[in-house]
Amino acid sequence: MRPIRLGVIGLGRAFMLMRPTFVLDERVALTAAADPRPAARARFAQQHGPAFDSVEALCVHSGLDAVYVASPHQHHLAHVRAAAAAGLHVLVEKPMALSLEECQAMIDATDAAGVALIVGHSHGFDRPYARARAMIETGRFGAVRMVHAANHTDWLDRPRRPEELDTAQGGGVLVSQAPHQVDLVRLLVGSPARTVRAHATGWGRAARTESAYSALIGFACGAFASLTYGGHGRFDSDECMGWMGEMGHPRDPADYGAARARLEGVSPEAEAALKDARTFGADEAPLPSTPAAYNHFGPVLVSCEHADLRPMPGGVMIYGEERRFEALPAPDVARAEVIDALWAAVREGQPPLQSGAWGMQTMAVCLAMQESARSGREIALP
Repeated sequence: MRPIRLGVIGLGRAFMLMRPTFVLDERVALTAAADPRPAARARFAQQHGPAFDSVEALCVHSGLDAVYVASPHQHHLAHVRAAAAAGLHVLVEKPMALSLEECQAMIDATDAAGVALIVGHSHGFDRPYARARAMIETGRFGAVRMVHAANHTDWLDRPRRPEELDTAQGGGVLVSQAPHQVDLVRLLVGSPARTVRAHATGWGRAARTESAYSALIGFACGAFASLTYGGHGRFDSDECMGWMGEMGHPRDPADYGAARARLEGVSPEAEAALKDARTFGADEAPLPSTPAAYNHFGPVLVSCEHADLRPMPGGVMIYGEERRFEALPAPDVARAEVIDALWAAVREGQPPLQSGAWGMQTMAVCLAMQESARSGREIALP
């Protein structure tokens, strides 16, 4: 087997979360990287391969098959264009971009180059949601009528740079977190979103952005979905998931409030430094152990005509004529589902589900949520 030779654009926090997958999945070889920080480049060169201070230099590096674009949101378009111009397949982090015009330009660039564009990682890749969708497609539970998704985290209690707390600069949970929830709900319903009605707010240090939202999405098939996200770290919905964390590792309930306590009295400058300390080149933590379960994004309940399905970290709970749990085999590598999609596109020529068009549709819903919350009206999607 010839692994996919992968280049990385941006060695920040997103790469830190995906790095265990890239290192442990034998279908991928971390080959080269680009990042403006000398410390990050030096560490990458020591552990994986050459690292460059420009994206252009990375993209002309010989032997690459694909790049993972994990740079700040506002740079995604330029970096996808550079990769496509070099004939490289692209895996771009969510959010795909900050406008639909940028999303379309990314699709146009990769289509013109004849390369694949995959948008992720989002939790829409997670195997329990895919398994629930496969169950729905059998038809034995009837059509999807309603989905409820809720997630409450300590998003606001984690170190943030100032722009992450400013909607005008692309910050807030409607950009950073809603794509996860929208992706998985769209997957489960299996129909185009048609209308969006949302409320969003921010308080405390999130007064300039959205730290919480609720939305109602109507789909072409007649189904609807309610989405709720709260990022203030008081109630933690991992409690409803058997204290299994978002990344598939057990949580200790005794750690309640620990993230908030670490930021108590910290200046914005010191907080930005704490954020940087969690990026590649600064954080010397070893690779985490194999997860005990699959990633998740909080409690999700899918109401079909003949049963309710609840995707969980270890499988899918089915509430039909009887209550039963369909377990999935434990994961060998965290987020291997992303590599499944990348491998199928790069090595087998299969169009990905989470394509550029898929990512653009997700962003259309997220931007409609933002507009609905701002205007107080329902937004119709094209």
